[in-house]
Amino acid sequence: MRQFIPMRRVLAVATLGALFWAAPASWAAAPPEAASCIACHGADGMGNAAAGYPRLAGLPEQYLADQLRYFADGTRNNAIMSGMAKPLSAAQVTALATYYSKLKPSGKPAPMPTGAAAAEGERLALRGDWEKGIPACIRCHGPGAVGVGENFPALVGQSAAYIEAQIKAWKDGSRSGDPLGLMHTVALRMTDAQTQAVAQWLAAQPLSPAQSAAKSASAKH
Repeated sequence: MRQFIPMRRVLAVATLGALFWAAPASWAAAPPEAASCIACHGADGMGNAAAGYPRLAGLPEQYLADQLRYFADGTRNNAIMSGMAKPLSAAQVTALATYYSKLKPSGKPAPMPTGAAAAEGERLALRGDWEKGIPACIRCHGPGAVGVGENFPALVGQSAAYIEAQIKAWKDGSRSGDPLGLMHTVALRMTDAQTQAVAQWLAAQPLSPAQSAAKSASAKH
């Protein structure tokens, strides 16, 4: 007797197969749990800018592990990620964090914004707005906003939509876990226009100093 396989099952298998086919060579070292991550964060760990899913590739191992724990215990309020993180064991959290921390970031930055928004974004990122008690992003996240240590991840390589959403989450309290409540305090002092401007400017920055140098060199020719 001939058996028919439901179409949705066929599509699911085909989609998963395509994702694995597109996976980089490093995928061979991925823990099994990473198969659930690629639909949103990509096989390369660089996320999906259009959908607002963030880059994971190259972020600090401890930072990634902390975020999974925060999703699981409600420190970060996100229904999708909470459902993903809660079933994970401590060993699985460590394995995922280790894997994604070792992936090399790749890709091109978003187009640079223009006009007053670009100038305001650059000012906030590089100099801050000290009259309102807003420090520059690079004071904590380092030159080029490429990240410093375990608590201050790279901002470059993230989409404007994601950066903006996170600042708003710090502001409304749906995200916490920041050292000394620093990001919550800063976010409360930022207007919506400032949040959008700095998010767009950061999303347009190179992933690394080397990429920045290459960009400058090409602009001269």
